[in-house]
Amino acid sequence: MACERLQFHEMGLDDRLLKAVADLGWSQPTLIQEKAIPLALEGKDLLARARTGSGKTAAYAVPIIQHILTSKQSVREQAVRALVLVPTKELGQQVQTMMRQLTSFCSRDVRVADISSKADVSSQRPILMEKPDVVVGTPSRVLAHINAHNLDLQASLEVLVVDEADLIFSFGFEADLKSLLCHLPKIYQSFLMSATFTEDVQALKELLLHNPMVLKLQGSQLPDSSQLQQYTIKCEEEDKFLLIYTLLKLRLVRGKTLLFVGAVDRSYRLKLFLEQFSIPACVLNSELPVQSRCHIITQFNQGFYDIIIATDEQSLSPPAGSSQTKGKEKKNANKGGKAKDKEFGVSRGVDFQNVANVINFDFPPTVESYIHRVGRTARADNQGTALSFISHTELPLLAEVEEALSTDNSESVLKPYQFRMEEIEGFRYRCRDAMRAVTKQAVREARLKEIKQELLNSEKLKTYFDDNPRDLELLRHDKDLHPAVVKPHMKNIPDYLIPQTLRGVVNPLSGRRKRRRIKPPVEGVVRSSFKKNDPSRNPLKSFRYTGGRNKAPRAGKSS
Repeated sequence: MACERLQFHEMGLDDRLLKAVADLGWSQPTLIQEKAIPLALEGKDLLARARTGSGKTAAYAVPIIQHILTSKQSVREQAVRALVLVPTKELGQQVQTMMRQLTSFCSRDVRVADISSKADVSSQRPILMEKPDVVVGTPSRVLAHINAHNLDLQASLEVLVVDEADLIFSFGFEADLKSLLCHLPKIYQSFLMSATFTEDVQALKELLLHNPMVLKLQGSQLPDSSQLQQYTIKCEEEDKFLLIYTLLKLRLVRGKTLLFVGAVDRSYRLKLFLEQFSIPACVLNSELPVQSRCHIITQFNQGFYDIIIATDEQSLSPPAGSSQTKGKEKKNANKGGKAKDKEFGVSRGVDFQNVANVINFDFPPTVESYIHRVGRTARADNQGTALSFISHTELPLLAEVEEALSTDNSESVLKPYQFRMEEIEGFRYRCRDAMRAVTKQAVREARLKEIKQELLNSEKLKTYFDDNPRDLELLRHDKDLHPAVVKPHMKNIPDYLIPQTLRGVVNPLSGRRKRRRIKPPVEGVVRSSFKKNDPSRNPLKSFRYTGGRNKAPRAGKSS
């Protein structure tokens, strides 16, 4: 069957596009690409559901680029021909990167601009004045540029894409999207790409699509058990911290890991808790500026961090625009709390590379949220593991997920994680010590420390600090913030604490010791700084006494 699959070179694509595809190492299209690209090239509207990591971005990017290259063969004026709407800034940056990779051999003919960042509308005006062929942005950002007369789509738009369509309404873009439709031409080709088919997606289908081809390519929205292993373990609050400490410190969980929690404060608490045991991790949440979030993701992808503690706040709150949300926003405004970025979503869209594990420290509140979190691992053909901690209050949520993901033979895909908690009871006193050290004040100071660092690194504040050097000095020499006191002895694990069943298998310091020893290539065991077989390094053997020779001439002179 594999040999019968349609290949890229059989789709009638431009040679420059095929060369870029080859450079990316794509030997053959994924299932969504194989089905969607030919239909899109025929000019049909598409509604496609495929799981996260299946190649949805390229499934619409390739036909868009091909369409623009074909249209430019007949001489036409430069204009915005394609608009890609995304729910988050991070996804916008990712789409732009993908499209630039695909246009690496035709970058003069196909220009791509990402306007989803939070830069001033006026500062992005010059980019749009050049009329890039493809514009990527969030609905609110695109509408802002249309209202500022920086962008005109009425006469030129030919293709509209809504990526992660099931998030567009839930991220509060319903009003923006409906306003945006008034500024689009009557006839254009549309693609809706989504991981799930929700009521919101059906509403979008009615708004945007005309006689679409519907592609439902996976019965299951997650990979099967041969690629993705999903486990659950029932544990209460203290046991969650105990379990995550032992799993990470004993290196029972290896590889890049995403830890999902339910609130921003909780993410900092968990980060400080892990720091007590010298387990480095970084926090990703909606309160961080978009540049910082993208920087953290880049560092994670490059291997600077192995653990990200993320909040999936959009799925934990009511949809924007609801009365409940409006009430909360008013309360937050009155309190003067820090505003959260509504165009933020860690569990969706953002391409975390080579994630081996997803751990739900707090269980997600909906089936969709579970699918999107766990979809961060086992992407493409890679293996992955998902582990969920379940408290007694989260059991109904677990039942919903199990029912939604159950296979045809009614067997649950979530298996119980076989772990004997009594084996790690010896670590509990250390866990409690660390939890006591991470107080509310420590969490507050950790967040203040991060804000201070953002102020010092801010590009926007550089000119202000140049004009007000006194303020910069005060900020730099402000009193040190100590989020939590780290006790040095907590860094290491005594041998007597390692469970009997794991001795000989687990050595939490083995990786570090090996790295230290690899640097100087030494053969055998060196007990001292002197080598017995090298007398030149031993001063007792290499020392030569020359006093006798010097005294002889002195004696001759005196006589």
